[in-house]
Order: sequence, then C-alpha cells, then structure tokens
Amino acid sequence: MFRGFTTPLTGRTERDESGVSSPWAFIRTESGSAAVLLAGTLAALAWVNIAPDGYASFWETRLSVRLGSHGVDMDLREWVNSGLMTLFFLVVGLEARREFDMGELRDRRRIPLPLLCGLCGMAVPVAIYLGVNAGASSAHGWGAAMSTDTAFALGMLALLGSRFPRRLHTFILTVAVVDDFLALAVIAVAYSEKVSWTPLLVGAGVLLVAGFVRRTGTRRGGVYAVLGIAAWVAFVHSGVDPVVVGLIMGLMSYAYPAPRDALERASGLFRSFREQPTAELEREARQGIALALSPNDRLQRLYHPWSSYAIVPLFALANAGIEINGSLLSSAFTSPITLGILLGYGLGKPVGILGASFAAERLSRGRMKPPVGWAAVAGGGTIAGIGFTVSLLIATLAFDGRQLEQAKIGVLSAVVLAMLSTSLVALVTARLPKARRARALLGTAESVVDLAEPVDPDRDHVRGPLDAPVTVVEYGDFECPFCGQAEQVVRELLADFGDIRYVWRHLPLPDVHPHAQLAAEAAEAASLQGAFWEMRDLLITHQEELGVKDLLRHAQDLGLDVDAFREALRGRHGAARVEVDVESADLSGVAGTPTFFVNGRRHHGAYDIDSLSAAVIAARDRAVLIDGAWPGSSDR
Repeated sequence: MFRGFTTPLTGRTERDESGVSSPWAFIRTESGSAAVLLAGTLAALAWVNIAPDGYASFWETRLSVRLGSHGVDMDLREWVNSGLMTLFFLVVGLEARREFDMGELRDRRRIPLPLLCGLCGMAVPVAIYLGVNAGASSAHGWGAAMSTDTAFALGMLALLGSRFPRRLHTFILTVAVVDDFLALAVIAVAYSEKVSWTPLLVGAGVLLVAGFVRRTGTRRGGVYAVLGIAAWVAFVHSGVDPVVVGLIMGLMSYAYPAPRDALERASGLFRSFREQPTAELEREARQGIALALSPNDRLQRLYHPWSSYAIVPLFALANAGIEINGSLLSSAFTSPITLGILLGYGLGKPVGILGASFAAERLSRGRMKPPVGWAAVAGGGTIAGIGFTVSLLIATLAFDGRQLEQAKIGVLSAVVLAMLSTSLVALVTARLPKARRARALLGTAESVVDLAEPVDPDRDHVRGPLDAPVTVVEYGDFECPFCGQAEQVVRELLADFGDIRYVWRHLPLPDVHPHAQLAAEAAEAASLQGAFWEMRDLLITHQEELGVKDLLRHAQDLGLDVDAFREALRGRHGAARVEVDVESADLSGVAGTPTFFVNGRRHHGAYDIDSLSAAVIAARDRAVLIDGAWPGSSDR
C-alpha cells in the first residue's frame, strides 16, 4: 500500500470494465469460497454424527414441482445435485468461454498444453483407480477419482501466498476448466440413467433454439431463463444428468470488449438522465449501460458469487456427511474404493500434470512450455489432487450404502494429502538458492503479451533507462482523479527501482472528463518544445487547472514560448499523436484509467506500491531468467 493511504488503490475511471474481464476476479471468488466450502463440509460431518437419522431424513424429503400433469419430483439432495449444481456448471462454462475469448487461451497456441494436462491429469488417476479395483464391482466408480475441485485448489494456493507465482493460479484455473468440462461429459455419458430419447431430443432442440436466439442478438435474460429451465426439465426426464444444460448455456455466452460506440452511447444516456431525471430516461440509461457489457461478464457477476458462496457449500452439506467410527475407518483404508481414490488423486494427479507438461516441452522441442517453472508445476499437480465437488457428485451417482461412505472417506483423505503434499513442495522449493528457486518457480516461457502496440522509444514518451529490463506503461487521463492518486505510487516506484522504464500513453475520456483531451494535446504541444515530462507532471498534479488559461499559465511557468504553445493548441498539433495512443489502447482492450502494463502484460487489481512492486519484481526476475543470467550469482 502506498504510504499515506489507508486502503489499496483500486479505483479506475471506466470506459469498459467488462472489456478486460480479468481471471483474478474469478480466482479471488473461488479462493474466498474455499473457507465457506470447508465450513459446509465440517457442518455436514458434525450433523450426521450428532443426529444421523435427522440428516438422512432431511435430505430424503421429497419436493415436487408440477404444472398440470407434468413436473419434477426429487428429494432435496437430488434438487441440490441436479438442480443447483446446474448453476455451478453454468459458471464453469462462462469461465471456459471467457478464457477462450479473452484469457490465456485467446492465444490458440496455448490451448494444447492445458488440454493435455487436463486429459492426462484425469487419465492417470483413472488408470490407478482401475488398477486398484481391477476385477471388482467397484471399478465402475472410476469417475470419482479424476476431477479437481477448483475452489479448494485455488483456496489452498491463496493460503500459500507468495510461495508460488500468481501465474500458477491462472494455469491451474485453465486446467481445472478443462477438467470440469471433461468430467461433465463423463457424467452425461457414463453415469446417466437409462436414456429416454424423446425428452433428450426435446432438450437438445431447446438448446438449439437458445443458440439461435443468441445469434439474433437478444439480450433479455428472461428468454434464456425460460429456455434453460425447459431444457433442464427435458434432460431430467431423459435420464441424462441435467447439469449439462448449465455448461452448454455458459459456453454460449461470448466474452468480448465493449465497442466504443456502445460506451459513448451509455455515457450520453446517463448525461441525459442527469439533466432530466425521468423514469423513462433512467430505464434507457440502465439498458444502455447493460448493453455495453458482454453477456459473459454480466452472468459471471450475477451467478459466480452465488455458486461459490452458497451452492457449492450447500452441495457439501448435502453430500459430505459420513458417520465416522472405527469400523468404517478400518474398512475404508483397506477398501479398494478408498485406496483407488486416494492414490488416484495423491499420486495420479501430480504425475499426470507433470508428465504431460514435461512430454509436451520435450516433444515440441521447447515450443510448448508451461507458463511457470517446474517446481510450480509440481505444486500445481499436487494441489490439483484436491477432488471434492465433482468427485462427490460422481460418487453419489456410482455408489450407495457402505461403498458410498468409503468413497467419501477417500475424497476427504485426498484433500488432506493434497494440502500436505503442496506444502511440502513449497517448503523444499523455498530452501533452494535464489537463482535456482526463481527458475523453478517462474520458468522461462514467454508471457502472453497484452500490450498490442509495443513500446517504441522513437515515438513513446519514455522516462528511465532505455535498456531497463522492466517497462511499465500507463494509460492515463490528466483529469482522472485515480490517475492523480496513482501518480504518487508511480513516483515512489521509480524511486525504489533504478531499472524501470516508465512510459505514459494518453487515454483522455472526454465523455466523463471534458478537459482531458485538451490537456493531452497541451502535453504534446509542450513536447514540441522538449518539455513533455515537465508539462505532464504539472498537469497530473494540478488536475483542477486544465482550462485554456490554466494551460497557458503552466506553459509560462515552465519557461516555454507561450505564443508557439498557444498556436500549437489552436492548431491541435498534438491531436494526431494523442489519437495514436487512444487507438493503441483500443487494440489492447484497455478499460479505463489508470491502466498499467508491466513488460507488456496487463496489471490487474490494485495499483498500490506493494502490488506494483510485486509485479515489477516478478517481471524483472522473468526477464533475467530468459536472458540466462542472475545478477550476483554464478548459479546458471
């Protein structure tokens, strides 16, 4: 945090918040929900051991919803597992779509590695489970040993903090999305009841209608809700697990940057409402703002917190209850079901993910590398051994009675083993020499570059050494109050690090800051006299003084040729230069001001001194690693 501020600096003047929908919002929600999920699990264990009859009778209570002669009749546990979990898989589909459209997988060359890791990270545990259960009737429960629990895995990584690079969170998230997608396919194919083809075809037809409606550009949520419920009911009657509906609906929701004309229209509608606050203009302003956001972003903001903080913990409460006693524990840890699940997750997951990553790099001759170092990949492999939500879901479909209890013991034991194994990897890595530890955690793979227009010292305004290993680019608006706050952080950052190249790019937002465009052109007018940085520093620290008279006074205070400066302003000699920066911002999907890029990679989250310093240190370490040397060390 910047000294003098009591809260992290996270404000931003927005053009398009959804246009750069970040995985970090998803990761923070998933990580935070791990504690709630753990609480739900402990509550289930306490409930079933204190009042076993009450626990069983409550979740076996029947609930029917009927319309005429048609309807759905299930017990409460089935409503949770097949009903509410549909929303869980909707969120999975939304995140998969976002990753494909705007996340790490937007670079299509990066798709094969997480896909391969997801496949191998499921195939190896399944093979181990089948090997342990060979020839036994329990072999059909192989699906309970394959899927990673995203919330628990990311929550554990969050607890380990700086012991692993932040990029590992994104890598595991991507692998987990593939994992969940394949697990749902397994549920639909291998663990569905006898299929009734007529309702299945009806459900598929409704989903096709939903796809057609989406292509027409319809944005009314009620239409998709009706279609989704109709498809869900049809799948319930078909015998195919209806949670597949959630995933398909999520994958239909594209993620994309908001177009500038939609943003400007939204600003205009809001100004109209501000001038004449009527109910009709209020409705138009809300609709205009909503239309500027991608459906994916709107649905994630709506459903993801409910999924993580309510649905998944409720699922744990309904399914994690086990009457623990000595007899059960002794039989469980000699049971092939428990051992197959435990070994599948504890051994199969890390072997599958590590082996797939290693094979991919070798076979591609280094062209396909994991985004982190091998110690981080190992930590990701062990943490992926946390199987809970989908694992329990499949266990309830595959087993019952004593076998189901043994499967639950295996799932819970695998969670504990994964946490201990990941902590051990972190402790061993922490004891490595600094250079070797950096390579082991960060790796040498090139980053996905978010900055569309690379820095050009002949064109850009650069402060600092031109050959610095770290370049920080800021898109800013001289009238934006958040840029004013960030300026103090930037100055401290430059003072703390002597090897940073800082670049300012203009992003005036005239629809919300009427003086921003003129101020940007004034900075360029001063640049014609070799005083860009002097004028830029003056403007960003005097944000209330950006009128024409103020700008002329600033020029005089700086000792510029005021007549030449006035003529440059009048002739808009700097407008073209400002427009170049604005176009580069559009190409990079910049949402608002301030927006920072560190070595071409977008910085998400707070821009306080601690957050930016951490990003700079990570970028510098990676740059040094790729160059093949470490300052002050002979360890290569």
